[in-house]
Amino acid sequence: MIHITTYRPEYEYDFIRLNKQWIETYFRIEPSDIETFSHVKDIIKDGGQIFFALTDDNNVVGCCALKHHVLDDTYELAKMAVSPQFQGLHIGHKLVHNLLDYAKQHGIKRIFLEGNTHLEASIALYRSVGFKEKPLQGNAYERCDILMEWTDYMSNMRFN
Repeated sequence: MIHITTYRPEYEYDFIRLNKQWIETYFRIEPSDIETFSHVKDIIKDGGQIFFALTDDNNVVGCCALKHHVLDDTYELAKMAVSPQFQGLHIGHKLVHNLLDYAKQHGIKRIFLEGNTHLEASIALYRSVGFKEKPLQGNAYERCDILMEWTDYMSNMRFN
């Protein structure tokens, strides 16, 4: 059984490991990735949160971050990763639902993400929970070719 928890320092390496794994499988590590991996604790310190999917024996098999961009007071769903041997078990759904529940509880009204349309399963997941495509401009990663946004008023879905 998989359960979701929020950031704990002992899971920081797993956050980096899982994200490097998927990025290097499909793309390449970029300077923005290195910056995030070098400052994982800043995600929490700056008002965001990191979510981890754990097995019953507390092995980290998935993660995602809700990153607060302090300068423009926006939030980003970032660094979503699920271990290859655990893909297809709806762990990504559980992570995103927990992230959106957290956002609603904390009064966060808008979340964006940058993705790649070649990763069809992730794009389908984001659409299924209410993310809508927006024009992409000034993306932070070369690999990204889609910008999506979730706003609380756009989504009448209940997340459990």
